Amino acid sequence: MRTQAEGHWAERQAESHLRGRGLKLIARNYRSRFGEVDLIMSDDEVIVFVEVKRRQSARFMNPAESVDVHKQRRLGLAAGRFLATHPRYGRQPARFDVVTITGPNYRLQFDWIRGAFQLDDSAGY
Repeated sequence: MRTQAEGHWAERQAESHLRGRGLKLIARNYRSRFGEVDLIMSDDEVIVFVEVKRRQSARFMNPAESVDVHKQRRLGLAAGRFLATHPRYGRQPARFDVVTITGPNYRLQFDWIRGAFQLDDSAGY
């Protein structure tokens, strides 16, 4: 698969995985000038900003490790923009999750990291 197509495919797999665990989709691929959030979902009253990472193998590096401090900051800024432009969600608690998907397409392994990182208010979130 091409990189972008594979990314969208992985996001759909992660969405399905999270829906199966009770989360509800709010938005896919939310873009702002600060960056993109793969999935925005609700977990009861919590708004969840989800970064999805897909690798064929975690042999050399866990895919979650690629969500470094710079990526976290961009996600926080994009999440802040989403909340500012969607006041309906602005008063709800929020968290940042990472879903990693490894393995071949016929045997996917999911790792859902709830509250994978936190940002303080000075980060723009």
